[in-house]
Amino acid sequence: MELTDIELEKRREGVQPFRVLFCIDGSDESYQALQYSTAMVHPLEADIVLLYVRPVDHGLRTGGLQISVARQKMLDWGLELPGIRYLKKARDKLIEWGEMADDWDYHQAHADVAGDPLGNNSVEYITKSGREVVLELKVSSGIAIGILERAEESPFDLIVLGASERWQSTNFNPFRDPAVAEKVAVHATCSVLIARALRRTGHGHLVCTDGSERSEVLVNNEALLAKKSNFPLSIISVARDEDEVIVAKESVSRAEAIIRDLGVEIENTYTPVGDPVREIVEVGKNYSLIALADTGKTGLKKFFMGSVAFQVMEHAENSVLVVR
Repeated sequence: MELTDIELEKRREGVQPFRVLFCIDGSDESYQALQYSTAMVHPLEADIVLLYVRPVDHGLRTGGLQISVARQKMLDWGLELPGIRYLKKARDKLIEWGEMADDWDYHQAHADVAGDPLGNNSVEYITKSGREVVLELKVSSGIAIGILERAEESPFDLIVLGASERWQSTNFNPFRDPAVAEKVAVHATCSVLIARALRRTGHGHLVCTDGSERSEVLVNNEALLAKKSNFPLSIISVARDEDEVIVAKESVSRAEAIIRDLGVEIENTYTPVGDPVREIVEVGKNYSLIALADTGKTGLKKFFMGSVAFQVMEHAENSVLVVR
């Protein structure tokens, strides 16, 4: 798939493309999140990094192969070592969905990691126009740590994790462990999408606004994305009591104006009265995704002070996008 003339010109001029970090753990949820999110950002011609994080393995068995041979076979995707089959499956799905071709040029990279015989490995696929899809196998002491470390190495616009079965909690658990999703969402410097229950919903995005500058930036960004990706938008602003109803309606009206100015239709608007988290979660059940703006507080403050965005992320039954 080639870039549009505009995107190609941007790359030639050195403008950074939209970049997405997809966290793959082999679960159905991670592949559903990959499919939904790639479709959502498809018009942006985004660069994609598929990441699998695994623990340091001091006693990794290679079936009798020499480590150097094992590395080479792994990089050629011919050896079924931890994480490889999950990344191969994700790559093959991108080809199936038309997001990449099986004849892209590629190169391989390896970095030693102390205590682990295979270390970090990657394969970078790239078109002549410069678009990239990268498969990475990363070693780390924990999944959340590994994701955040990777996100710090180069800038991303969005991190995507599948996280539907939140009750599971084991040592070095897949991304469905809420601790992983919460840690990444709290500490990442870019937007984070926690994808849940994508099979049960398919009715666009519910955009939350409180009239603040941050939420209006969110509304604008969601409208731009909806215009390109052709999904419906609805707006919600929650009044904590009857005295705030007028303010909530004004917030919705401003959001409507922003969206309509961009030529995007609005499906529904809501101004319920009550606890914001409870109301957003309840209305959000009818949508594929709930989009909220981050508060702008530091990670430590988020843990101790909380925010509507992170409480919605914790309690929602469907996908939540925390936008920065």
